[in-house]
Amino acid sequence: MEKDDHSDKQIQDILSLKKVAVIGMSKNSSKAAHYVPRYLSENGFDITPVNPTTNEILGKKCYDSVSDIDEDVDIVDVFRPSDEVLPFVEEAIKKKLKVIWLQEGIHNPEAEKLARNAGIDVVFNRCMLAEHQRLC
Repeated sequence: MEKDDHSDKQIQDILSLKKVAVIGMSKNSSKAAHYVPRYLSENGFDITPVNPTTNEILGKKCYDSVSDIDEDVDIVDVFRPSDEVLPFVEEAIKKKLKVIWLQEGIHNPEAEKLARNAGIDVVFNRCMLAEHQRLC
């Protein structure tokens, strides 16, 4: 699967943003949707879980949607199947954030184009944990 064409410097710049909403964050510690945001939290990122099936993950309040988050968000990190990404991207656009990061294995050209047209940077088919370990 292809990935975005960001340079290492561009990815480092994105990783300097610290407020991350994680769509699809899991309570299950064996899933990437749990251990990736946990790693990010342990490495200086301010993680906000978005999961309508629970109230709290890693001691942090869970939100039903990005729209429900009161504070500013820099990055929306998406752990949902590619064919489910579009509604989350549409919601994220309304939040006027800087980056939508689609985790490894996630790619939705229609949603990505919509975000870019709204002035939002899009990273796709990359793992934030792996990129942070590689570049930071």
